[in-house]
Amino acid sequence: MGILVIAEHDNGAIKDSTLSTVGAALKLGDDLSILVAGKDCSGAAEAAAKIAGVSKVLKADSDALAHDLAENFAPLIVQIVKSGNYSHVLAPGTTFGKNIMPRAAAILDVQQITDIIGIEGPDTFQRPIYGGQAIATVKSTDSLKLITVRATAFDKAAATGGAAEIQSVDAQGDSGLSSFVSVQETKSERPELTSAKIVISGGRGVGSKENFALIEKLADKLGAAIGASRAAVDAGYVPNDYQVGQTGKAVAPELYIAIGISGAIQHLAGMKDSKVIVAINKDSEAPIFQIADYGLVGDLFDIVPELTEKL
Repeated sequence: MGILVIAEHDNGAIKDSTLSTVGAALKLGDDLSILVAGKDCSGAAEAAAKIAGVSKVLKADSDALAHDLAENFAPLIVQIVKSGNYSHVLAPGTTFGKNIMPRAAAILDVQQITDIIGIEGPDTFQRPIYGGQAIATVKSTDSLKLITVRATAFDKAAATGGAAEIQSVDAQGDSGLSSFVSVQETKSERPELTSAKIVISGGRGVGSKENFALIEKLADKLGAAIGASRAAVDAGYVPNDYQVGQTGKAVAPELYIAIGISGAIQHLAGMKDSKVIVAINKDSEAPIFQIADYGLVGDLFDIVPELTEKL
């Protein structure tokens, strides 16, 4: 039986979260199809066809799929699953996947398996619980398994080297259950937070929105993305889309620098898979030091400007 991956893309290119999801799917088998659905998405479909390990690309191009509305997208997944021979359907555990997959699972009357970080077999998976403080091993008896994948837990499939065939599929059209109104995006010249190789995050210890300029200057020197703890977001220092943590974004960069962040469980759940963790905090007992590879105890207002200057 085959495996279907739901691609997250921008109609022209495939997102890194999809490459990680393909990496997870390849642990389940090699008969792998990928669904690229959107409006004018030929570029993304062609990019998907080049991903190593992908056997077939299903392209659904429709006005109704232009904005990834779950009410229009989920019936397409159901249609493809019922017309094909699939044992697993995987999507990135991002806002995209978390929006679409529960509706598809409900229509198909199967239990969704959420946010997996490990695969022990075709029916057995690992997922974090209690804010990442424990790992649950779950086994599904459903013949069809719908799964969202924590992208930071799996290696990305190679974006080149594949030569899959592209097959067009018909979408069912607009369900009439929801409509797109508008989107507000934060524009930034910095790397995207979830795919950046270096992330610098500030916490409540930064003190104010104005003081976040210290974080920005350091990030500019390193070409890094900027993140924040929930406390910093709640205090209004930075926008919501900067938040790293259980209720924010999960990141796993090569280098994560936590500045003025105590290390609450909620925050650690979103960044503890980072390859190298550096913590700067004046409180030597801060929980962040328990998982940091390098810790510097001191006043961030002295340390960060000096570090920026020396870099």
